[in-house]
Amino acid sequence: MLDPEIIGLIGLAVLFGLLALRMPVGLAMIFVGIGGTWALSLAVSHVRFVPYLRQFKSLLWENVASYELSVLPLFILMGFIASEARLSQDLFKGLEALLARRRGGVAMAAVTACGGFGAVCGSSLATAATMGRVALPELLRLGYAPSLASGALAAGGTLGILIPPSVALVIYAVIVEGSILQMFQAALIPGLMAVATFTIVIAVMVRARPDLAPEPGPMPADERRAAIRRLVPVIVIFGAIILGLGLGLFTPTPAASIGVFLIMVYGFALKWITGEGLSFAGLIDAIRQTAVTAGMIYLILFGAEVLKGFFTRSGLPATLSDWAMASGFDPFVVLIIMLAIFMLLGCFMESLAMILVVVPFFWPTLVALNGGDYVTAETAAYGMDNESLKIWFGILALIVVELGLITPPVGLNVFIISSLNRDIGMGTVFKGVTPFLGAELVRVGILLALPALTLTLPRLLGG
Repeated sequence: MLDPEIIGLIGLAVLFGLLALRMPVGLAMIFVGIGGTWALSLAVSHVRFVPYLRQFKSLLWENVASYELSVLPLFILMGFIASEARLSQDLFKGLEALLARRRGGVAMAAVTACGGFGAVCGSSLATAATMGRVALPELLRLGYAPSLASGALAAGGTLGILIPPSVALVIYAVIVEGSILQMFQAALIPGLMAVATFTIVIAVMVRARPDLAPEPGPMPADERRAAIRRLVPVIVIFGAIILGLGLGLFTPTPAASIGVFLIMVYGFALKWITGEGLSFAGLIDAIRQTAVTAGMIYLILFGAEVLKGFFTRSGLPATLSDWAMASGFDPFVVLIIMLAIFMLLGCFMESLAMILVVVPFFWPTLVALNGGDYVTAETAAYGMDNESLKIWFGILALIVVELGLITPPVGLNVFIISSLNRDIGMGTVFKGVTPFLGAELVRVGILLALPALTLTLPRLLGG
């Protein structure tokens, strides 16, 4: 008979194999969870298969009816309505009007717009696709080098997962039983750091190689004023949501509800005044897309619970923690290895699936290395209590997960941007994204060395 831990390892290998074959994530998790538990019931007397199946009747309802998770469809709806209301275009055009006088300014505007749109979208892939459709044709028309134009947008798309509100942050907080609001607060400074870092990278690139970006040309005054006017309400809406969450003025679910309402009112008003905005057909389409996306996420969450039951019964997470404790590695070395694994998996796995599969293994190991459940900051291996470690690790993990989306050889954001223009190959996008990838690695190093950049805001505001 196989040991339970070996069955758990086989199940994990099967799961990654099914994901590599492009089986839907939720179905792959359910298949491995049920099949693995059945195998355990044959090998271990105390594992009962039928009671395991009976829990499903309440498990699905507990996922769907959770108040914490009710924020997910609202954030998703907010992103789709913003896209239908053309807020992504208004955001890019307004920032272009402000920055176009600088060499490389339109690329800076595209990256900044990715950060702003990512705040209401919450998905890196959707941010890259939406802003790529809006900004890539304009950058190429103005004469930007294809490598810089495509690389900036692929890198900018990674901002979608971090800048609050973020679906991935919600899921992570639920998995580790943390505060969603504190995760949002902790992500604010690292997210703004990323936007600033990307704009600095563009400035350095165009200064070193002026051929990457054209000489800034004049924008007609009336066109510039019109673009800035359209930008103001977008900044007010997005800023109110981000700052309200960051400062703890409201909790995530009311924030998402307010965001949906404000964007919907603005979109309809814009349609009535200018003819360009949110139509009723667009609203219906946004609701339909939200239902499809939210249904997919809830299925993945249900699959993750089914899978977690199998892995818990196999004892694999506990064995991993015991191995890490006995290995004698420095806790920071273990943390860096974990981040490297996240980055590697990000090359071919969607970020939400990765968080759901990997975090339940890594988080108990970090807790064990940090001194157990009752550790104090004075005695902890990482110099902080487990609640602070939970926040710090979450932000670091999400950043490196997104790095996988722009890392050769398979980065999904790179594939999306390349697919928007057949004349731009993936090699060109990878060439353009390399400086941004290097800057992101530096940012991860800074956040590793200075946890206060992540922890100060949640501690100060007491979210």
